[in-house]
Amino acid sequence: MERAFIFELKERLVDPAKFIQIILGPRQVGKTTGVMQLQKLCPDKKITYVSSDSQFTHHQEWLKEEWMKANLEEKSAVLIIDEIQLINGWSQIIKALWDENKRKKKLFHVILLGSISMDIHQGLSESLAGRFELTTVSHWSFLESKKLLPKLSLEQYLKLGGYPEPIKMKDEQRALAYVQTSIIDAVITKDILQNVTVKKPALFRQCFELACSYGGQVMSYNKILGQLQEGGNVDLVKYYLSLFEKAFLIKCLEKFSGNILKKKASSPKMIPLAMAFMEVFGPTEEGRKLEVAVGQILLQNFASVFYWQDKQNEVDFIIKKGKSILAIEVKSGRKRERQGLSAFSKKYPAAKTLLISKENFLDLIKLVSHQL
Repeated sequence: MERAFIFELKERLVDPAKFIQIILGPRQVGKTTGVMQLQKLCPDKKITYVSSDSQFTHHQEWLKEEWMKANLEEKSAVLIIDEIQLINGWSQIIKALWDENKRKKKLFHVILLGSISMDIHQGLSESLAGRFELTTVSHWSFLESKKLLPKLSLEQYLKLGGYPEPIKMKDEQRALAYVQTSIIDAVITKDILQNVTVKKPALFRQCFELACSYGGQVMSYNKILGQLQEGGNVDLVKYYLSLFEKAFLIKCLEKFSGNILKKKASSPKMIPLAMAFMEVFGPTEEGRKLEVAVGQILLQNFASVFYWQDKQNEVDFIIKKGKSILAIEVKSGRKRERQGLSAFSKKYPAAKTLLISKENFLDLIKLVSHQL
């Protein structure tokens, strides 16, 4: 099964090389599998895939050698380099090689893949500005998962969704163990702790557990701090959450407000970016899981997603697109559902409102796009 980003990439390879293609996204969601499919989709290209995910390839000379090999190809070359962030100083090297080829009018297609955004974004902003196009590959949505496994129910997805492998496992406990060890532990250990300084790894892991356990809820930094077993401070909690965001594990939504300072100072609403993350740390009520699933879809499709809260009134999600505002409440049996939408409408009369339930969940994107 080909994911949508592959077809976009294929279209970009049709034209002469103009930009470096940067593919970012979580581990285990099909980035590598996808780019390997390009060999069948683009038979007229000479596609070379290499990965720096080896102790023998973490050096700059290896990168230069692979580039030179692609330079020698007579057929239209495509060089794919996986885990590019593992090479020290990668962005400066790519910049120098790309600019040299551009001067000689010998540009070929280059695709760089990465699984953690902190190192990649730094390299892009410092060295490759104006030279790249960025594609972010998200976790697997319910519709994508259902194409892979047609008998998959919404209830199953709300437990194990986000990655292709867990939903294919018949044993639920085995699937959750896979998510814990092969995804969560691997990302925290390999992608984060090996790349940034975290003085208290145990506290760091506990903070992630809390973020997932309170998925779909607004939680103040002080409340998070109060539940951590070791000492810390609010700045430390904010730092930890920012690392989880950069590693594609969670998203912290800001409160919708016209005041930028109030928005930045607001308590975050936790949205784990894969449904299975919540289940790993204990059963979660159905309504909250549905709310998180809606949040994931909105984050995959819209740049500006918030929540809204005013005293006792709350709206689960606010989408802002240009001058258009859409308030979305997820129906879960709570009494406040329509109260929050009504209160928001009084404050923002031009805004549209939408109520999402299990019944119209599958039509979510269509419903949202029609409202904006």
